[in-house]
Amino acid sequence: MKLVKSKVFGLSMALFSLISLYPWNRAVAQGGRYEDWHVGTGMMGGWAMGWLGGIFMIVFWILILVGLVFVIRWLVQAHGKGGQSDKGGSRAIEILRERYARGEIDKTQFEAMKKDLAD
Repeated sequence: MKLVKSKVFGLSMALFSLISLYPWNRAVAQGGRYEDWHVGTGMMGGWAMGWLGGIFMIVFWILILVGLVFVIRWLVQAHGKGGQSDKGGSRAIEILRERYARGEIDKTQFEAMKKDLAD
């Protein structure tokens, strides 16, 4: 137990000495005037966008979201009716009903073909 405490104490002392040796005056020196630093109130040489940049950012993200919605809708429409699963024989039964309605086949043929398609 004493060995662990001594190791923790040694590590904390080493960390403390590293922190105390850091030249903190460099960071404090930058808090003065902005003559040659090119930061502060004259940042970006006076070309900052201000509130107009905020509007452009909002419009940009709205356009991105609208574009994503259109792409998703296009993909869903291109690959069928969304979540509706097409059964293999649904189109065949529609054609069979159309042929029966036009009178190309009679009722017995319709029932036989419908039974074959259901299997």
